[in-house]
Amino acid sequence: MGLQVKIIKNNKGQALVEFAIILPILLLLIMGIVQFGMMINSYLSIQYAAREGARAGIVGSTDSEIKNLITADSPSLDSSKLTVTITPALSNRKSGDTLTVKVSYSYNLTIPVISSIFKNSIILSSQTSMRIE
Repeated sequence: MGLQVKIIKNNKGQALVEFAIILPILLLLIMGIVQFGMMINSYLSIQYAAREGARAGIVGSTDSEIKNLITADSPSLDSSKLTVTITPALSNRKSGDTLTVKVSYSYNLTIPVISSIFKNSIILSSQTSMRIE
């Protein structure tokens, strides 16, 4: 009879090694999803603020009142990074014309790994146009 050799297989460390390889990719994906969610939240805030600013402008608010309303409607955003453009100016508004309010916001990425991969600041903007009453 020949000599039989039994090979003992030990798979206990295989799952740990596979997990260690996949973990950084999984964490990066989760952090990206969280960062994207926070960015969408900021975008929805400026979109709402632009719509409310346009609505206030078509019923007779001044440019400064519109800007104050937009700043008040977006308390979660840094007001120093908000840019509001209103066309036409108050002196040129006539009934039936179109009022356009554009709100831009410089959004800074907050998660360190994501901000090192992409550029640190992203410009989010929203524009709303309504007919002046």
